[in-house]
Amino acid sequence: MAKKKASKTNPKSKSSGFLRKVIVSSLLLIVIIGGGTAYYTYSRIYKPNVDTLGKEQTYIYIKTGSNFNDVLTILFDNSIIKNPSSFEWVAERKGYKNKVRPGKFKIKKNMSNNELINMLRSGNQEPVKLVFNEARTKNDFIEVIHKQIEADKEELKSLINDDDFLKDFGVNSKNVLTLFVPNTYELYWNTSAKQFIERMAKENVKFWSKNRTEKAKSLDLTKAEVSILASIVQQESRLVDEQPIIAGVYLNRLKKGMRLQADPTVIFAVGDFTIKRVLNVHLQYDSPYNTYKYAGLPPGPICMPYSTTIDAVLNRKAHSYIYFCAKEDFSGRHNFASNIAQHDRNAAAFRKALNTRKIFK
Repeated sequence: MAKKKASKTNPKSKSSGFLRKVIVSSLLLIVIIGGGTAYYTYSRIYKPNVDTLGKEQTYIYIKTGSNFNDVLTILFDNSIIKNPSSFEWVAERKGYKNKVRPGKFKIKKNMSNNELINMLRSGNQEPVKLVFNEARTKNDFIEVIHKQIEADKEELKSLINDDDFLKDFGVNSKNVLTLFVPNTYELYWNTSAKQFIERMAKENVKFWSKNRTEKAKSLDLTKAEVSILASIVQQESRLVDEQPIIAGVYLNRLKKGMRLQADPTVIFAVGDFTIKRVLNVHLQYDSPYNTYKYAGLPPGPICMPYSTTIDAVLNRKAHSYIYFCAKEDFSGRHNFASNIAQHDRNAAAFRKALNTRKIFK
């Protein structure tokens, strides 16, 4: 029988198979590496990287003029960023390092670097609810505002004492507090001192409606004078039903050319708000705010009156009273009189009550 010839392996076939394996392996390696790199990049950009320390949200405040390093300090000092290097990496690639914006920003739980940087870069900040009530002095008012927004304290102080700046708003450095109507206002935290005053001037215009303005004219008072009188009424009584009556007393006095002789103005002039009993020595204090010594309204308000007190003046009760005195029962209410004899009896009763309670100053 004839023998079969032994088969020979084709060298080209072996080489070709090996090359395929190398290519496939290389492609797989590239895919794995590429996938790993993509996932790594994706994680740096989109994976949650914010820690709000158990809260659903927190806030950061970026001051005007801050740079990227300042922002890093705020985020790191408050332990907001879990992975600092990834945040810096994304910030650099999204161009945030040169686009830092000031403001109050809401940081939500589990935000990614991408979300956080987009918000910070766009300046999409949260407004603040600015609240101010009954400030007694300009310095008190400045402190209240400075604690709630970024407005520079010294700049604010300078502006509310600058008559040239204030004249455009119809006020001066003496009556400037009449420009601000106590309320809650929404504005941005990084509002400057100048922007704040301009905004409050607009709010003042809104408050002084045509109806209120006409009522002020009917009383022969300017808007500022109404607010000044309201500040006195407010310090005399917090009882809403009494305020229009007290306003009527003072308006009757002004009409008759009598001095207001308001104890709260004396306390303001002396500058001691702990005084509970106004004495003769206080009445001698020389100040344009002492309405026992000087006729008419004082040059400015003795506190920042509420809108309700301003309305109490505008809607004053018409009557014949020209005197009033605190009741001797310390209820906070007052006895009113149309003649000096009755007023003297009321005042004597109150002085006796003060003495009984040993309130001598």
